[in-house]
Amino acid sequence: LLLEKPIAREYSLADLLARPHVDYVALCQAVDDAGAGLGELEGMDQQVSQQVEIQLKYQGYINRQELEIDRLKRQENTALPADFDYQQLQGLSNELKEKLIVARPENIGRASRISGMTPAAISILLVYLKKFKTPDRKAS
Repeated sequence: LLLEKPIAREYSLADLLARPHVDYVALCQAVDDAGAGLGELEGMDQQVSQQVEIQLKYQGYINRQELEIDRLKRQENTALPADFDYQQLQGLSNELKEKLIVARPENIGRASRISGMTPAAISILLVYLKKFKTPDRKAS
């Protein structure tokens, strides 16, 4: 069985091929069995078809990563207060806290370039920074 459930609407071959359980060979066979023409897919080189299949299957992940990269780029210039208490950052290793205390980065971009700083650590920093900017300036 090529598809786990019946097709309820019209899909492109690319949409079908992007599904995790559908592969190129099986899709071509199903299209051929249905009596539909393969068009440009007819006789496609195996390496090309594999590359197309890989790109289609991972496109959603790639798109999410690109959105995350764009979000992080927008946050690069977010200022870090000079009096920010890095010791309060729960979830960060003591090593990273020490590096932040010594470096006293002026913004998120500079903090992200500190050795050992991960995207998860930057996220923690941003959450605490948001709390820090509240009127009572309490971060915990």
